[in-house]
Amino acid sequence: MTTTPTLASAKRYLLRYQEIRQWSVQLCAPLSAEDYVVQPIGDVSPPKWHLGHTTWFFENFILREHLDDYQLFDERLNWFFNSYYESQGPRILRTSRGNMTRPSTATILAYREYVDGNLTNLLEQYQEKLPEKLAQLLEIGLQHEQQHQELLMTDIKYILGTNPLYPAYQQSEEPTKNQRFPEGWINIEAGLYQIGHDGDGFCWDNELSRHQVYLDRFALAKRLVTNGDYLAFMQDGAYERFELWQMEGIEWARQLDIKAPLYWYEQDGAWFHYTLNGLQPIDLAAPVTHISFFEADAYARWAGHRLPTEQEWEVVCQQQHPEIPTNANFVEDKNWHPIAPTSDEDDQLLGNVWEWTNSAYLPYPRYPRPEGALGEYNGKFMINQMVLRGGSCATPHSHIRATYRNFFQTDKRWQFTGIRLAKDLD
Repeated sequence: MTTTPTLASAKRYLLRYQEIRQWSVQLCAPLSAEDYVVQPIGDVSPPKWHLGHTTWFFENFILREHLDDYQLFDERLNWFFNSYYESQGPRILRTSRGNMTRPSTATILAYREYVDGNLTNLLEQYQEKLPEKLAQLLEIGLQHEQQHQELLMTDIKYILGTNPLYPAYQQSEEPTKNQRFPEGWINIEAGLYQIGHDGDGFCWDNELSRHQVYLDRFALAKRLVTNGDYLAFMQDGAYERFELWQMEGIEWARQLDIKAPLYWYEQDGAWFHYTLNGLQPIDLAAPVTHISFFEADAYARWAGHRLPTEQEWEVVCQQQHPEIPTNANFVEDKNWHPIAPTSDEDDQLLGNVWEWTNSAYLPYPRYPRPEGALGEYNGKFMINQMVLRGGSCATPHSHIRATYRNFFQTDKRWQFTGIRLAKDLD
């Protein structure tokens, strides 16, 4: 599933476990009871399902296998909270997760407490290092929960943002700076480069194996495409210009009720967008977000450039950010939305928005697809999806790295997805 993480003490793992598990509950704290249940579209899962599924992961893959005489909280929950693991038995249809009022949110919170207590008991049995297999499973579970924390925020936004009352997740006014910086480019010379994860730290299997790629000379935009940039694209009638779009893209665009990014609304000639702070005026200097691959690709063509490949993006990110910058905009910053760059040097390669690439989601050379149930995690999705890079304002800071590969279908835009341009150099 992953490279072997650097083994840590049981106490250190327990502290991380408690911190990450509590953060999931904390993210849901502003919700009303009704918000926990609904599922407006098939891509969105009810918040209570996320809280239950991440708990099931620890119970199913760790506790029942590694804690002697462990008693399941309720065996029937396997049907509710198994997401897509064929090897783990039957499960509820993804599109039906919002149809179930039971188990109640109170039951799911009790389930979390039960599993957390038993996991604590398991880890307290070890005085020093954890066994390697247990450490790997625990690391996967923690990383998996962090993935669902991002999904929680994007799903909560869709639940609230498609409500005509536009209720705020948190009530605060977003500053509108409209501060713009000139367009700039990061030039990369032709040659062989290494991409893919390397080292002893955690990574998902789809980041392996590290390998060489040849790149021609190219340049990557120094900043993300902004709301102001994208508004010019809209005002140029680009949603109706078939020559800018892939065939599937123009058919998709013709079906849109509003020819704009998701959550954008025009009122009295001015554009607003729903954020987790409620309906807000658009900051023209902030990165545009909630964009499909179709829109990103059409915008790049309209701008006279193209989307980068994931290999190009990773090479630049590794050069620019060998360490994750401390000033990037991640979920812990509680902005809940992309923010404008603070200086001309702020390239925002990490955080703010997931950046569409022009690379299909496929296995790397010598891809080590794991065996067993956890082998279903990434490999079986390597078809009909495109790669995104960089993390977003909903990504936990400790969860991202330059080699991280996210992936979605071309029409998806409920995630915090945005655009960075690339161009060829002679």
